[in-house]
Amino acid sequence: MTIQKLRRHGLGIIGLVLVTLAMAGAIAAPWLTSHDPIKGDLAAGLKPPGSAGHPLGTDQLGRDLLSRVLYGARIALFIGLCTVLLTATVGALLGLVAGFFGGWPGTIIMRVADVQLSFPFILLALTVNVIVGLGLRNIIISLSVAGWVVYARVVRGEVLSVKQREYVQAATALGTWRGRILFRHILPNVAPSIIIVASLQFSQFIVAEAAISFLGFGIQPPTPAWGSMLSESRDFLYVAWWLATFPGAALALTALGINLVGDWLRDILDPKLRV
Repeated sequence: MTIQKLRRHGLGIIGLVLVTLAMAGAIAAPWLTSHDPIKGDLAAGLKPPGSAGHPLGTDQLGRDLLSRVLYGARIALFIGLCTVLLTATVGALLGLVAGFFGGWPGTIIMRVADVQLSFPFILLALTVNVIVGLGLRNIIISLSVAGWVVYARVVRGEVLSVKQREYVQAATALGTWRGRILFRHILPNVAPSIIIVASLQFSQFIVAEAAISFLGFGIQPPTPAWGSMLSESRDFLYVAWWLATFPGAALALTALGINLVGDWLRDILDPKLRV
């Protein structure tokens, strides 16, 4: 059992290190590299990693790849954070309403969620993004529209269980205002589930944004985004392997780190997993 706990905590620490490195790189990008991630130099195009002044090489337009990867981390983490905050807020509130009040509002919310869950997440997000248009704000909106249902269903299920407990029944019998019961007694008990879902969805949103940008419907060039960088590298895979390797590795390691931290938080916050 001790070995199992050490393994879990070890993976959580590895994930925390990976997430910390990604965040540090994004925040300290202006100090870690002096190159403009957008400005290019055709004479310095496709320099390999290790070239003077370009540790990770340059792309086909002579733009420093290290600066583009670091500034791409800013885009990815910003989109992931904003989307998680928006979906967690909207989805949790709708789940609270559906679980606590029930009736026709709860029925409508859950039927909409059921219909939405019948569509693949990435396809729905891509469709909404095409409708609302391109750009940073719109991709956050499209991912939020596609992602709120997970929170709503999880929170509704937790609320249905919590509101049957004795202290909630007692507060109801004493005539306590229903809003106070909801936000004082029920919400704190479902908050760990919200945190767990948010930590696990963070990486999903980052990968989804990269996929949408890769297809050309997300962040548009020359803005450095990992998905669009991977898309641009397709024509140079055989002559400049580093164009796809470093953005792809940054995306994979960041998503892996967030997932490991999410699993760690789940082990800590979910009492059903404790032994």
